[in-house]
Amino acid sequence: MEDLKTANTKLQKDIEQKTQIDDMRKEFLSNVSHELKTPIALIQGYAEGLKDCINDDPESRDFYCDVIIDESGKMNTMVKQLLTLNQLEFGNDLVSMARFNLTELINGVIQSAKVMIQQAQVRVEFEQEDPVWVWGDEFKIEEVVTNYLTNAIHHAEGEKIISVHCQEMNGVVTTCVFNTGSPIPEDSLDKIWIKFYKVDKARTRAYGGSGIGLSIVKAIMDGHHQKCWAENKENGVAFYFTLESKVEL
Repeated sequence: MEDLKTANTKLQKDIEQKTQIDDMRKEFLSNVSHELKTPIALIQGYAEGLKDCINDDPESRDFYCDVIIDESGKMNTMVKQLLTLNQLEFGNDLVSMARFNLTELINGVIQSAKVMIQQAQVRVEFEQEDPVWVWGDEFKIEEVVTNYLTNAIHHAEGEKIISVHCQEMNGVVTTCVFNTGSPIPEDSLDKIWIKFYKVDKARTRAYGGSGIGLSIVKAIMDGHHQKCWAENKENGVAFYFTLESKVEL
C-alpha cells in the first residue's frame, strides 16, 4: 500500500507537470502567432507593392525596402530572444558562476551603446570607479545590464537622464538603472516581466520591442537565485537586480 501510494503521488505530479507544459505550449504558440502576424502582414503588403510597382519612383521603392528590412529584422530578433528564453526557462542553459568586476562590465555595456545613446540624445551617468566584485554568469549579467540600459534609452523623457549605480550591503550588491520619464502604471509593475506584456504597445512597436527582454532578465535572475524588480520614482522609473558579493559563496 505504501509503494502504491508513493507511485500514485508521483503519477499525480507527472500529470500536473504535463498539464502545465501543455498550457505553456498553447500560450506560447498563441502569443507567437499574435506577435508575428503584424510584421508578416507588413512584409507581404510592401513586397506585393514593390512587385506591382505601386510607386515606381526610387524614393518610394527605397521606403518599401526599408520597411521590409526593418520588419524582418524585428522578427529575427524576436525569434532569437524566444530561443534564449526557452533555454533559460527549461533549464537547458546552465549558469556558469564566476567572480567578475561589475564596474568594468557596466562601463563596457555603456560604451557599446554609445551610438544609440547619442541618437536618443540622452545623458548616461555612471560614476562608479572602484571595482565591484560579484558572483554570477558574466555573459548573462551583461545581457541583463544591456536590456535595462536599452529600455532606459527608449523610455527616457524630460531631462533625458539615465543614472546607473551599485550599492553593496551585507554581502549583496544591488544595481539600479534609472531613467527620467513617465511612470509605469502601478498595476503593470509586476506584469512587465511576463512574456509579450507591453505597457505601451504602440511605443514598444515603434522601436522594435517584442515584450520578451524583461522576461529574459527575470529568467536569468531566477537562475542566479537573485532578485529583479522595478519601482516608480518621483521623476522616472528605476530597475534593479541583485548579485552576491561575498568573497566565497
